Amino acid sequence: MFDKICIIGVGLIGGSIARASKNNHLCQEIIGFGRRESALQKAVELGVIDGYELSLSDAVKDANLVVICSPVGSFEPLFKELKESWSDSCLYTDVGSTKNSVVSAIQAAFGYIPSNFVPAHPIAGSENSGVEASKSDLFEGKKAIITPVVGGNLLLQKKCIQWWEKMGACVSEMTPEHHDEVFAATSHLPHVLAFSLVELLKNKENEREIFKYAAGGFKDFTRIASSDAEMWSDICLANGPELVKVLSELQQLNQKISDLIEEENKQGLLEIFSSAQTARNHYLSINKK
Repeated sequence: MFDKICIIGVGLIGGSIARASKNNHLCQEIIGFGRRESALQKAVELGVIDGYELSLSDAVKDANLVVICSPVGSFEPLFKELKESWSDSCLYTDVGSTKNSVVSAIQAAFGYIPSNFVPAHPIAGSENSGVEASKSDLFEGKKAIITPVVGGNLLLQKKCIQWWEKMGACVSEMTPEHHDEVFAATSHLPHVLAFSLVELLKNKENEREIFKYAAGGFKDFTRIASSDAEMWSDICLANGPELVKVLSELQQLNQKISDLIEEENKQGLLEIFSSAQTARNHYLSINKK
């Protein structure tokens, strides 16, 4: 499908893309690029990539597909650097968890949005990070979203979709605006809640007792607080307006629950909890594998 793939940022997602592309015979060669040579050397040792370059222009040279897997906060300077060696015959895409910020970054770097750039976001991941955590089947049965912009190359968009599908993903399309609104609520907010809950309990005087007796529910809920802190700081800032909006809505609901508890209003609590329980069960029913 591709003669040469260049992956910028060979971590969990970038490494999994490399493994999946190799396992599914979607490329001839995979070259990695990153700022830490030790991480790139590890990726070669593990057989995830075939080689690496510390010069971005050398890494992308003659590539048919360039995949940007670095933190979204790095995108604008990265696009400015890529502009110098941009090829109109190459497909460029990304895996950023926010999409409006990505579109804005490439617009700022180029002054326009190149037609051969297809923004994308695979809905797959782990609290673990680094190339060591990468898996060839990470995208099997998972959703991947592309958010093509007006005037984009339709043939390359189709090729991007086919590539994700051949790695096992189920692809859908939406606008960057809709994407960021949806994922502020379903992904970014839960990560903020997990981080903030662990931070709250950590700062309590009886910290050891709290963590010692925390049950499975606490472990399950806070699992994602082990995610990469820098990456999630970038994501929160990149999708700030939508995230702040949904955080405000949550604060209002939490205040309502707090008032009901103070009022000893069991019926009011029951109505909220029952409604949430029904919604959760519906979510499980439509997302059965």
